Amino acid sequence: MLKIGLTGGMGSGKTTVSKIFSVLGIPVFYADEAAKTIMNENAALKEGIINLFGKEAYTNNILNRKYISGIVFNDKFKLEQLNALVHPVTIAAADEWANAQSSAYIIKEAALMFESPAAANLDYIIGVYAPQHLRLQRVMDRDNVLREAVLARMNNQLDETIKMKLCDFVIINDEQTAVLPQVLELHKKFLEMAG
Repeated sequence: MLKIGLTGGMGSGKTTVSKIFSVLGIPVFYADEAAKTIMNENAALKEGIINLFGKEAYTNNILNRKYISGIVFNDKFKLEQLNALVHPVTIAAADEWANAQSSAYIIKEAALMFESPAAANLDYIIGVYAPQHLRLQRVMDRDNVLREAVLARMNNQLDETIKMKLCDFVIINDEQTAVLPQVLELHKKFLEMAG
């Protein structure tokens, strides 16, 4: 079974591309969503997060994302410490999930593919590319946040040009190029490779 990574900057359209693969019958592991769940359910991880950020890290036993975001997007060291806690647990969950699948290939979607050990054990990585102005607008609209807040978050991610150069395949999602044919072409290629 091929293990395919899928990454891209905030607002690039990773989730849209993932959903197309999902409709094609390919299992998709959403690392960012899994991490959110794990941060609320894994007792050891919760303890580590509370030790790092204090009791305010959780409100009514649910991760206080606004409080933590306010800290980590302004303090790179705190972000690295949080990632060092969350990434190993999320990667282990992804591996366990992958071992339970029986498809020709699977997709592991993660924003921080190269910034963490998430790329390990993957056969190929797809990047989803969109120009920064589009990504900015999409995230501002989606999350109802100001431009400055989006830029602060983007600055904590690997430069988009470098990220795409590290990928084996790139899907262009610039609102000029049709995404579906690009996904279908890769789907066919992966089925042949797994075949």
